[in-house]
Amino acid sequence: SWEDLMARGRAALDEPGGLERFEETWSRAKPDDPVTLIYTSGTTGPPKGVVITHRNVLWTAESLVRVAPHLPDGLRAVSYLPLAHIAERVASLYLAIRKAAHVHMAPDILRFIEVVEEVRPEVFFGVPRVWEKVQAGVMAALAEEPNERKRRIALQAIEAGRRAVRLEQAGKPVPAGLRAKRALFDRLVFSKIRHKLGLDRCVLAATAAAPISIDTLEFFAAIGIVLHEIYGMTEDTGPATSNRPGAVRLGTVGVPLPGVEVRLAEDGEVLVRGGVVSPGYYRDPEKTAETFDAEGWLHTGDVGAFDERGHLRIVDRKKELLITAGGKNVSPANLESLLKRHPLVGQACVVGDRRPYVAALVVLDGEVAPGWARERGIAFSSLSELAVDHRVREEVQRAVDDANQHVSQAEAVKRFAILPTEWTVDSEELTPTLKLKRRVVHEKYADEIDRLYA
Repeated sequence: SWEDLMARGRAALDEPGGLERFEETWSRAKPDDPVTLIYTSGTTGPPKGVVITHRNVLWTAESLVRVAPHLPDGLRAVSYLPLAHIAERVASLYLAIRKAAHVHMAPDILRFIEVVEEVRPEVFFGVPRVWEKVQAGVMAALAEEPNERKRRIALQAIEAGRRAVRLEQAGKPVPAGLRAKRALFDRLVFSKIRHKLGLDRCVLAATAAAPISIDTLEFFAAIGIVLHEIYGMTEDTGPATSNRPGAVRLGTVGVPLPGVEVRLAEDGEVLVRGGVVSPGYYRDPEKTAETFDAEGWLHTGDVGAFDERGHLRIVDRKKELLITAGGKNVSPANLESLLKRHPLVGQACVVGDRRPYVAALVVLDGEVAPGWARERGIAFSSLSELAVDHRVREEVQRAVDDANQHVSQAEAVKRFAILPTEWTVDSEELTPTLKLKRRVVHEKYADEIDRLYA
């Protein structure tokens, strides 16, 4: 127990020379000694043990503090992702120690909202799927609002907020009338939404670990919660780039952290160098040599591009780009993000590598779909029944059509299948941070994929 641990510590210090032994033990650690070993999630192959050193941890924490100097010491935070994940380690351990934070632990990932509502954290990190589900929850609650006037005002407020955000992102002035509307809506609508979510005191909201749609980024910016998108991986101790407070470019992952270099290889692969980069993989010199070159550059496996302001945008995983039978390179992550803009689509996996056309597996959102069906008088007893309902299929077809408007004809989704169950961590299609395990999906649903090309 905690009491036993404390008692053992006191007894050890009380022994003759106890304090001297403690001082000698901790001071034995050197900057390049390992502080932890974190295994990758296995989305692109067998998990690999990444060695993280004391230097990596301290460098990362100091870089983040310099990016967000307004973060108060003693801040409140919520931990709900697995501590086996580098993002949660950085947020809830390393940065928390650096800022003397009070970290409140959620019992599991599905109950994080309860804890956030109670704690009202100053900082909150959410993987894209978490923010998407919060957005879907807000919109579902508005759809079920019995007072039509309140519902109409809230929807008008969100649309006005979106218009203002789009103008700001384009570098254009927001008209005085829209500014006034926004301020009024912030007081009447947005402040209440933020309070309901438990994010009314949040001074820094962040997202990372997977692609997030512009629609979701715009939604939260519209209601006064600007998401700071971060990019990185276990091999660079979590963050390598970040949008800066007051200079967020939606749809980009920002600029390199202080003390970090980022450049693009000839094929567009993102390369990272600096004190955040791990020395390599545990007992795996071959994989280490493949990933970390002699000049200290980490080869991330991600394809990126810089915009005119020097902000990095991640295009796709280098190894996940589909090449159709016609030789067309397709970004599955981009299409999946477009499909998930529709609230009915909980998850999507785009397929088509070496196939004649692009197709998709679609999973309904288990929280949104029941309310959507009830509004339309659709009788059902399970998600699997909804998956085969023709009205649901017609609505998903609309989501596919909307997504296809944003890509070329060769990249467009030609066929899709709606699967009868949700994808979860327990069913193994998702990682603990809700990222898609493509290898698992391709193996588990091989027959369904083959039928899309029958």
